[in-house]
Amino acid sequence: MTVAEGITTLLFPFQWQHIYLPLLPAPLHHLLDAPVPFLMGIQRRDGAQRSTLELSNESNLCFVDIDNHRVDPPEDLPLFPDQLELIQEVNEVLLRFGLQPYGGSTTTKPAPAAPPCLSSLVLEDLMEDRRNGNLGGEELAVLERLQALARRCGGGGMAGGKTLGRAFEEEEEELKAAKMNVQLREVFAGRFTSMFGRYEEFVIHSASDLESWLGNREGTSNFDKGSFLSAQPTTHLHFLSRFLETAMFSSFVDSKVLSRWADQEPLQRVFDRRLERERLYNTLEDDPGNRLYRKCTVLHESVQAMERRLLKADHTAIHPHLLDMRIGQGRHQQGCFPRLQADVLAQGHHTNKWSSRYIPKRPVTTETTSGLDNDQREKFSPGRILCQSKLLDPSPSAVTQTQRGFVEGLLRECRVKTRHMLMERMGKESVELGQGEANITGLQENRLIHSLCDLLERTWGHGLQLKQGRSALWSHLLHYQANEEKMESPSNLYKPYAFLLCEEEREQFLFHLLSLNTVDYLCFTRKFTSISIPYRVVITPMKKLSIAMTMSNPWVCVSGELGDSGVRQIPKNTQEIIFQCQNLGRLSTLQLGQENSGLLAKCLVDCVIVHNEITGHTYRFPCGRWLGKGVGDGSLERVLIGQLVSPGGEEDSGRWTGTPPEQGSPPQSGRTGSLGSLSRKLSSAQVQEDTREAVNNLVKHFHKAEQERGNLTALLCGEGGLVRSLEQFLLHGFKSSRLFQRSVFIWDFVEKVVVSMETADQMGDLRESTELCDSLCHYANAINASPRNIGKEGKFQLLVCLGVRDRLLPQWLHLLAECHLTAVQYEKSALVRDRAAVHTLSRVLHTLHEFPIALETALVKGVDL
Repeated sequence: MTVAEGITTLLFPFQWQHIYLPLLPAPLHHLLDAPVPFLMGIQRRDGAQRSTLELSNESNLCFVDIDNHRVDPPEDLPLFPDQLELIQEVNEVLLRFGLQPYGGSTTTKPAPAAPPCLSSLVLEDLMEDRRNGNLGGEELAVLERLQALARRCGGGGMAGGKTLGRAFEEEEEELKAAKMNVQLREVFAGRFTSMFGRYEEFVIHSASDLESWLGNREGTSNFDKGSFLSAQPTTHLHFLSRFLETAMFSSFVDSKVLSRWADQEPLQRVFDRRLERERLYNTLEDDPGNRLYRKCTVLHESVQAMERRLLKADHTAIHPHLLDMRIGQGRHQQGCFPRLQADVLAQGHHTNKWSSRYIPKRPVTTETTSGLDNDQREKFSPGRILCQSKLLDPSPSAVTQTQRGFVEGLLRECRVKTRHMLMERMGKESVELGQGEANITGLQENRLIHSLCDLLERTWGHGLQLKQGRSALWSHLLHYQANEEKMESPSNLYKPYAFLLCEEEREQFLFHLLSLNTVDYLCFTRKFTSISIPYRVVITPMKKLSIAMTMSNPWVCVSGELGDSGVRQIPKNTQEIIFQCQNLGRLSTLQLGQENSGLLAKCLVDCVIVHNEITGHTYRFPCGRWLGKGVGDGSLERVLIGQLVSPGGEEDSGRWTGTPPEQGSPPQSGRTGSLGSLSRKLSSAQVQEDTREAVNNLVKHFHKAEQERGNLTALLCGEGGLVRSLEQFLLHGFKSSRLFQRSVFIWDFVEKVVVSMETADQMGDLRESTELCDSLCHYANAINASPRNIGKEGKFQLLVCLGVRDRLLPQWLHLLAECHLTAVQYEKSALVRDRAAVHTLSRVLHTLHEFPIALETALVKGVDL
């Protein structure tokens, strides 16, 4: 019981919100099946080991063996922030009071007892009170002689065989324990003050009145968890992300919001005053993200405050005195309790002249909100399923009612959690490729998923007949796998009151879980990096043009944030392949190619779809270009940029039936790298705006926290990326002398400029900087010499990416604009011939020089630069 009380005391300013039974009686052992957090004390009998306890949800339990001084935490329990420093500070406090860590004690000799102080005054006070004492003069004289004799003998005997010195030693030990208790509480309170010193800045006050807040409490968030976590040190995130999901933190924040309309919680009032004092003395860190461990500095002051409280009397007791009664009324036989006088007891309180000596006690707040009616209190009740009195009733009807309450609580928790997960994730799928603002991080995803896994574990562990492993859910899945055809009935595996045997609640539970299929979570993909995952790849040709798909030994290579799959050959006469490899993480690029088998092997590819068979994530890699010799830009290999398909989206309909779904073909004019109608239709203002937006997206990418960043390759090479915008800039105003001609690519113009520079350099007519010209020629020739046949579009894309990485792109842009071929190839209204436009674009590109840009291997493979 002392350990349980100590744990709840050290939680200040938070309060334990769940089942609390410091000593669990034997008739109530069924409460160990409770699918809710609990704090219970179990008595060890006859040296029994912990393994003899049949607990269904053991994987989520923390065992504290008090006798053996051992703590057995759950496997995934995060470390407390600055745990080693905190342990060291606690040990220092224990050593100051003569206690060794881990339950030992010092061997130092105790200090000699001080002279009797309080206890020795008892007889003296009694003897000096001759006027009011009930004893006569003779009896008092006897007491005086007894006390004098005790002083001469040095005994100072008291009742029960204890001496006055021993009694004083016990009082000193109690005072010492009280001082240690205060200092330990201050150490932990200091840690919570450091972690949550600025929590008020992240509290969301979304309601204008109490009724609207109570009515929309489940659908609104009262605390900005994402912003709070982003301001914390990286080493603290694992613990804090889990702690923010606890009921006691939610109740703490709710109480803060509620304090606008009702009295503030006593503990929260004390905590807020402590924070005000910390701010007054400027002891709170201005930058929580770089917080250093700071030991508690008020240990001595806290002990002094406690001693002052002990010296201040809470109650002034009166000396023994004669009652105001008639002579003879107080007589009684020796050893018998005297008969009470009715007329004395009937006197009112107003006649008590000693009432003014009592110090009024502070009223104890039993509800979290004073001043609220019963309905409002019921709405505000922070998730306690059953009151403590019902839990302690061992009758069968009470046990059934208790378990029924657990079932209803699990269903309610499932509804709230799934709704919260949907609200957190809805509308955020568009930021996965780095476009837009990311409001949810991978850490927050892990927090939400862990909370759901904890709920599932408690649900499957409720009412389990026999524990078959640390995880009840995993044991159930293994049992199902081994006995899929002859699986034992759930009624034989679970007790009658188990959640899984409540048909209606089970159906609603599954309905809430299925609602999560409408959003995507990537935490599994990021977390389990070594797991083997099957991927399905489907190549979709452009069917609207009725062109048969003729490819010679096609192959794919899928790349993600954790690696690539290597080259995977697609079987003949098929459009798809299923392969298994180590988890690739979130997919980013896909290389699609074929062998050089002549002009007949060509195909107009609409897109390539990759499906993760375990997580269900689908990625679409748009193409819309030819693959083959003598057609398009003559590419035999394409590097495609992936897009995560939203669940339930148009591309996701009917997956997966073995045949690729019908895809809407993007307009051919929308393809980049060639002179088309789109480049002519775009105005110069639109082209410049697209370029500025592409660069701005890259700048915002690097200014975000690392865990919030999207896919850099998509910002460079995807739709709306930097490569696309620069192609639009260079295609603007490009001359076309014939109505019917082969597509003109920017790479053709770059090659002509390179040849012109090399010729001018040989003849000594080069007017530009030799170093810059040499760099452009060197990069262009290296790309042309690459063994990869990536086509003209791919070559220009690679040139732009290398120029951004090596901080050469703005200088190359000036070279292209100043070349004499530009006046021949471009109209006068072209942007590349506008010195102001070129200068502005160069300044915009210069903003990328301060960021380190790392290119994926799929982009630069085969080029040694």
